[in-house]
Amino acid sequence: MPLQIYDARERRLVRAADGVLSAVVALRAPLRGRRALRDSPRRILLLRLERIGDLLMALPAIADVRAFAPDAEIDLVVGSWNAALAESISAVTRIEPLDAGWLARDPGGAGMPALLRHARTWRARRYDLAVNFEPDIRSNLLLAASGAAWTAGYRSGGGGSLLDLALDFEPRLHTTDNARRLVSEIFGRRPSDGAKTLLRLPDHAQRGAAARLAALGSGPIVAIHTSGGRAIKQWEPSRFAAVAATLANTHDARILLTGSAADRPLTDVVKAAVPPDRLIDVVGNADLLALAALLERVDLLITGDTGPMHLAAAVGTPVVAVFGPSDPVRYAPRGASDRVVRVDLPCSPCNRIRLPPSRCVGHTPDCLVGVSVEGVLEAALSVLSASPAGRVRTGTGRV
Repeated sequence: MPLQIYDARERRLVRAADGVLSAVVALRAPLRGRRALRDSPRRILLLRLERIGDLLMALPAIADVRAFAPDAEIDLVVGSWNAALAESISAVTRIEPLDAGWLARDPGGAGMPALLRHARTWRARRYDLAVNFEPDIRSNLLLAASGAAWTAGYRSGGGGSLLDLALDFEPRLHTTDNARRLVSEIFGRRPSDGAKTLLRLPDHAQRGAAARLAALGSGPIVAIHTSGGRAIKQWEPSRFAAVAATLANTHDARILLTGSAADRPLTDVVKAAVPPDRLIDVVGNADLLALAALLERVDLLITGDTGPMHLAAAVGTPVVAVFGPSDPVRYAPRGASDRVVRVDLPCSPCNRIRLPPSRCVGHTPDCLVGVSVEGVLEAALSVLSASPAGRVRTGTGRV
């Protein structure tokens, strides 16, 4: 399978680097002295350096690692933005924050020389197994520098020659399924459907969420996360506002408005449309753990393809997700009550999030323009009417 890198220049650079690495590895192979993966690895290193959703989609695979190696010490390396959330993953022994420059949204992420120096410090831990859940040549280099006795990951982003086991990332599989397939290949066993990694949300987050939501009184609680994270994934805030206003005014819903402080210009559009007595605004005032505890208590989250979408899925809250350029095959929530709202276009999903087509830059792309308020409302009401609470009034207004 060819490299799965859609930027042509980057693809050429990675292909050239791959050629050099393959030659170096071939020359060193007789001297490498690596052994086969031990039957019961005692120390395991996992890398998931990317954003919130990427970590959360790896939870089932992390659960599989714990199920296959129940007595192992499992260290998980994540971006600092995910550190507090990762501390709540029940299957992991130790969390280590590490910010890669190509993933950090704020200044301060480390470049490759510094990252490689840090990765060499992992050699002191004498890992039996190291796994990279990210198909990227740079994080494969970190895995190689770790000195682990056996390494596994993907070749699709380059660096496959550095690994003892290198799979192709299957683009028509969900990211979660790709990660679980990798773990299954490592251990030579099929995972159990019952294997779960739970988030152990701290008591203070649980108490805080309960206290905040108590003020909303009775009625279904619908969380609205307006920001798409990137312009290319941004459904119009006015459409989120129309959905929220209809649910609040016509269907007796209470609205929980979420987002970061930087999202305020987007969330204020929604806030202005909802009666104040039916809204709680936690924008810029809820870290990941607090947000997880809040989402666990609501009846529904309406959002785009975002980290909070995956967070709600991880705590078992139904989601109505607006998808545009993102591929739902790879990223959609998959709970029994989850709904994806999108339109079929010849060019969608292009999945070109980091480098969108030039025709889609500077305005809302057609694949999101085509998602109507009525379609999202219909999905939301279908979820709410089937919820155990059964509190939504579906027959008192036009959708």
